[in-house]
Amino acid sequence: MGMKLIGFRGIVAVLLLPAIVARAGALALAPQVGDTYEITLTKDSVQHGSNRSSGSSHDQDTIIERVIGLRAEGLELQYDQPNSATPDDRARSWQFPARVFKPFSGPGQLLNGPELETRVDGWLKAAGLPRTACGQWYFTWNAFRIECDPQSVLKTVQAFDLRSADVREGAAYQESDARGSGTLARKAGGLDSAIFSVELPVDPDAFRRARAESDVVVGEIMKKPVSLDAALSRRATEIISGTISIAFETDSVGHVRRRTKVTKLDIKGPDGPSETETATEMLERRLISRHD
Repeated sequence: MGMKLIGFRGIVAVLLLPAIVARAGALALAPQVGDTYEITLTKDSVQHGSNRSSGSSHDQDTIIERVIGLRAEGLELQYDQPNSATPDDRARSWQFPARVFKPFSGPGQLLNGPELETRVDGWLKAAGLPRTACGQWYFTWNAFRIECDPQSVLKTVQAFDLRSADVREGAAYQESDARGSGTLARKAGGLDSAIFSVELPVDPDAFRRARAESDVVVGEIMKKPVSLDAALSRRATEIISGTISIAFETDSVGHVRRRTKVTKLDIKGPDGPSETETATEMLERRLISRHD
């Protein structure tokens, strides 16, 4: 069988083909008005105590993100509950739909604040709650805070954000509850995906404060108030260690479609008891409708 020779132009074409295909894929997936994503945040945790106590929790929330406008400096996005939301689900939440301008750099900006302000007034009236209830904690089947500030929606949707992550080999990465920073390393991947990961030590002070703030909330719900200073003082004696592991899965053009965060804690009290906790948080982003 003879050997087919490839000329210089053919060699250049072969070398350029992967780059051309990648660029075409990137252009095809550039944001367009009408693009709609389903974003699901799942949280699971398991606790074990040295006194043989144990516990677990599971929570899952889904929101819909739709591109409603394009600007040179960013995107206009609408966030809403999924189509499966019942009328009761919508009645319980005044925050959605929310319109947000998401710049390519910097914090998001709420675009329909007055509309949300009107909605929260109606929500409080329907629930029979006065404005003075805003900011207070209640307990039904779970603990929840009466939130009345339209700007709080920005924090809510930030928890579902995968657009802002700078995910690439060698990129610096920081986590709010971790100490210091790490470097993302490519661990695995195929033709249409790649996985980048990093592991960081936990920041003990961040978790002591979170546990102290939880003590304050429990005290408020149980009608046994605890000051934050007192809670912090009590939690200061705990010895906390552990790791936070982050893994990002990207598609063929580098867009993040899944982030998995696993936090492992070892907590030792001053009088001997200890506990371990493993919390797994998975954020998944899925395109459900391309632009009109």
